[in-house]
This record gives sequence, C-alpha cells and structure tokens, in this order.
Amino acid sequence: MTVLDAVLAFAVVAGLLTLVPGLDTALVLRSSLTRTRSYAWATALGVATGAMLWGIAAAVGISALLTASETAYRVLTTAGAGYMLWLGASMIWKSFRGSAGHAAAEARAPVAASPWQGWLVGAGTNLLNPKVGVFYIAAIPQFLPAGTAPLLMGAVLAGVHCVLSLAWFAVLILGGGYARRWLASPKSLAVIDRVTGLVLVAFGGKLVTESLPSGASAFRPVPPRVG
Repeated sequence: MTVLDAVLAFAVVAGLLTLVPGLDTALVLRSSLTRTRSYAWATALGVATGAMLWGIAAAVGISALLTASETAYRVLTTAGAGYMLWLGASMIWKSFRGSAGHAAAEARAPVAASPWQGWLVGAGTNLLNPKVGVFYIAAIPQFLPAGTAPLLMGAVLAGVHCVLSLAWFAVLILGGGYARRWLASPKSLAVIDRVTGLVLVAFGGKLVTESLPSGASAFRPVPPRVG
C-alpha cells in the first residue's frame, strides 16, 4: 500500500464518519443557529484541533492507554462524561431561564460570544471524548504504509480528517446562517439549545455507563484490517 493509497482509503473511512450525525455536528450546527458566524467557525476549528491532537497521539502510541489500561480509560471517560453533562445541562437551564424580552433580543441578532470560547467548547468536547481516541488508535495503524514515519503519517491522516470535517462544518455554518432567517424566534432558539443539551446529556450518560467496571472491561475494540 502506497502513501497515496493509504490517504485515499482513510479519506473514505473518515468522510463517512464525518457525515454521520454526532456530537460535533450538533455543536457546530447549534453554534451556527444561535451564535455569530465567527463563533461557529471557532467551534469547528476547536473540534478539528482536538481531532488533530488525537491523531498525533495515536500515531505515537499515547492513546493506546485507552485500550491497554482500564484505569486510564475510566478516568478519561469519567472526565468527559462530567464535561458533557455540565455543558448539556447548562444549555437546557439557560434556555428556560431567559426572560421573554431577552429571548426576543436574541432572536433579532446572533448572540455575541467570544470565538475563543467557541474554540474551547469544540476542542474540549473532542479531547474529552475517548471514543475519538479509540477510533484513531484502531484506524491509523491500518493505514501506515511500510517504511513511513508513524508520527508524520499519523499527522497527515489526522489532517485529512480535519479537512473533511471542516468542509462538512462549512456546509452546516453557511446553511445555518440562511436557516436562521426562518428559525430566528425565541421559541425556535430555545428548542435548538434544549435539543443540543439533551444530546450532550445523553452522550455524557452513555460515557458514565461505560466508565463503570463492566462497561470498561467489555470495551476492547479489535482494530479492523484495511488494505
């Protein structure tokens, strides 16, 4: 398998994974509908940053701890679960807490928020999701041609995933900007925050169950062989 073959094959796998609706998609879409475009782009870049760091970690073997060490997996999963639950619950709480006048003001214009905050939300959500690390540690070794430097090739493959993700996020951000014209009402924006919050809470709850001894012990993915 040549380097080009590996990149193209990985692009197919990563592209399909990107298109599957998930936590990252929900965060970016919510940002494009309820925040400024710069905030949404910052969130997308934060997600891409987390993916790149996971990919590099997998290439050098750091994230192998997630499959080799049950304790490491539980610690990271518990931390990630706590973050998801807090983020989701805060979105739901704020959607109910706002006054009618404040909500109406938000409906007329996107909520101003620091792009740095958006980047932190995107990066933090991705980095505290151990399943991203498990994906990379299972997939990247299958796409390392003989004779290539693992760190460099891992970074290239993670970069391919980031480019595909950002292309998909661009569709969501641009589409969200137009959709906001029809969804810009206090009720619609509150529903968006509640749905996104519920997705985060559900994901966090799932991570909690997987952090338990039975869930963590059962989670031992077998890396697929490609090429």
